[in-house]
Amino acid sequence: MRGKRYPDEFKIEAVKQVTERGYKIADVAERLGITTKSLHNWINKFDKPEKQHITIDNQQDEIRKLKAELRRVTEERNIPKGGRRVLCKRVKEKYTFIKSRLDQYPIAVLCRVLNVHHSGFYAWLKQPCSNRTIEDKRLLGKIKQFWLESGCVYGYRNLTLDLKDDGESVGKNRVYRIMKDAKIKAIRGYKRNPSFGGGNVSHTAPNTLNRGFDVAEPNKVWVTDFTYIRTHEGWLYLTVVIDLFSRQVVGWTMKNTPKADLVIDALLMAIWRRSPKDKVLIHSDQGVQYTCSDWRSFLKEHNLEASMSRRGNCHDNAVAESFFSLLKKDRVKRKIYKNRDEARSEIFNYIEYFYNPVRRHGSNNGLSPVQFEKQYFEKQLSV
Repeated sequence: MRGKRYPDEFKIEAVKQVTERGYKIADVAERLGITTKSLHNWINKFDKPEKQHITIDNQQDEIRKLKAELRRVTEERNIPKGGRRVLCKRVKEKYTFIKSRLDQYPIAVLCRVLNVHHSGFYAWLKQPCSNRTIEDKRLLGKIKQFWLESGCVYGYRNLTLDLKDDGESVGKNRVYRIMKDAKIKAIRGYKRNPSFGGGNVSHTAPNTLNRGFDVAEPNKVWVTDFTYIRTHEGWLYLTVVIDLFSRQVVGWTMKNTPKADLVIDALLMAIWRRSPKDKVLIHSDQGVQYTCSDWRSFLKEHNLEASMSRRGNCHDNAVAESFFSLLKKDRVKRKIYKNRDEARSEIFNYIEYFYNPVRRHGSNNGLSPVQFEKQYFEKQLSV
């Protein structure tokens, strides 16, 4: 798209996906919708560690080898812990336990830990299983793969869609049963107690959106809000701008303080990335950041129209609230970050590398925001 520009904050976090998280340059460029040349230029500009004699790819290979070795040592250490539950069980139950861990440990080690003879285990293995059981086990392997790739946040509905995209003919009830038997569950979000209220304050805008969350075209209605992320270094404040058409995060920023530039910079990123031709409706709550003079001046300067939720009514901005719920369920709920830089890198990875291009969305017929917009523009070209 002509005129697309990215702020330094976006470029720095994109570079970290390669230098710190170990992703390949081509994969990161494709996922973020940029050229590999641009990403190389960003790396040369923002990543300036001491030069080493090995390439980034060699570093990544070495890191992967070290992680694999650490995983192997840890798993061997944990064999007694995993086998303690079945030490007093019958022999066949011990065999079942051994078979479930053949891809993790040597048979001789497992048999020795569980005090069974390997010849008896091999004889037990020859007992035939039903075709249905064999097929369920094969599907379970794929279910685990897609579940892990989602960051352990997908439930049986989204995993069923992943399996069908992979060429499997399977129903959601069967996927639910297999997941239940294997004790695979989607991570649940926070519970919340919604409150209702109303009222007006000075410099507020009318609720023009009025919960009209279904939008027919991109760049017509954006919603924005901010939240805070806990770190041991202090709070990190995150603002997002979401296009209601596809639920794509088109702008974001992360800062140490919740001042007006926190929300303005996120909206500026959205304008740079989307370059809207017509007036866009911007819906927010009535926070002080959205009622200050700087915010109102920015909207007027960039041909944007303000819309605001009723005071104290979170349901008027449910899409932004829903995104924050997903973020905290999928990533943030699991930890308190050591510092703000670690939190920034994790949140950037979630938004640009998972949520926008990969995570399935119910309002998009099971497509990710990027896929949904791509499908829309392809239809427009074919008309």
